Amino acid sequence: MAKNLSLEEQAKEDGRSVILVSKDALVRVKADAIGLQAEDFLSDRVVDVDHIYSGFLELYIGKDHLQRFYDKGELVLADIADHPFYPNQFIIMKDAFGSSASAIGIVDQNGKKVKKLIFHHEHIWGIRPRNVQQTMAFELLMRDDIPLVTLIGKAGTGKTLLALAAGLMQTEDLRTYKKLLVARPIVPMGKDLGFLPGEKEEKLRPWMQPIFDNLEYLFNTKKPGELDAILAGMSSIEVEALTYIRGRSLPEQFIIIDEAQNLTKHEVKTILTRVGEKSKIILMGDPEQIDHPYLDEYNNGLTYVVEKFKDQKIAGHIRLVKGERSALAQLAADLL
Repeated sequence: MAKNLSLEEQAKEDGRSVILVSKDALVRVKADAIGLQAEDFLSDRVVDVDHIYSGFLELYIGKDHLQRFYDKGELVLADIADHPFYPNQFIIMKDAFGSSASAIGIVDQNGKKVKKLIFHHEHIWGIRPRNVQQTMAFELLMRDDIPLVTLIGKAGTGKTLLALAAGLMQTEDLRTYKKLLVARPIVPMGKDLGFLPGEKEEKLRPWMQPIFDNLEYLFNTKKPGELDAILAGMSSIEVEALTYIRGRSLPEQFIIIDEAQNLTKHEVKTILTRVGEKSKIILMGDPEQIDHPYLDEYNNGLTYVVEKFKDQKIAGHIRLVKGERSALAQLAADLL
């Protein structure tokens, strides 16, 4: 900081202004305290968090178009709107004249037509979608022609539960994939992994507990140790810290990356380039809850992937908006 002040004084003598650019918020605060102008590094921002692609939109159309959609099961997008659509984007069509008539469709992978959404699974590993966005998420999670799915939502919207249920069904029941791999980054808010006691599995348990909590719900376990016994007998399920999957090739796997908002652009690129043939990867998280000291809702890896892949036919995205955990959890996510 002293060196920066010296440079500022020298620049003033030359008639120039000095601006300190830093990703470190504490450095910017210190600079402001001593009168040195400081700014965040802006060029790595993807988009304002309020304008992140949601994966769905509401569209008001004429009653005749709605009837044609009911009859034919599809509409040419150019006939109902003049703005661009993205492959695998969901359209909630409503009557422009105020009746209760509505329909849900999905844009085809060429981005030219919207087709009727036909969900073939009423339950996924015992889980029934509770709202329209969860139904959309299940559609993306269950399609093997969409190898990249991103889910964004606040705590309690069901991201982890939906992804795990879809992964279990496609590995254990449908046998679409050989293995279900679940990983999350270790971003310490207290002691780092190396300071925790025990072997690798014992060290990982606190970090991975949200995953195990959802697995206990899906397997309906009641007794302590029951889930561990089930997982020990199922070689097709692997729960790992993200650190331990780097450098691996991951073919024919259903891969879930939780808390992806704590990944940098470089890290998320490294992960995606590990995905092998016939694999599917799910990136999910909440850009408003970031623990990484140099990331924010504008420049994290999850937001970056959502925006960069929204026009690609092999990718799909949904923002889950309604909390289903409890009224308290929803209120806390909104207010705090």
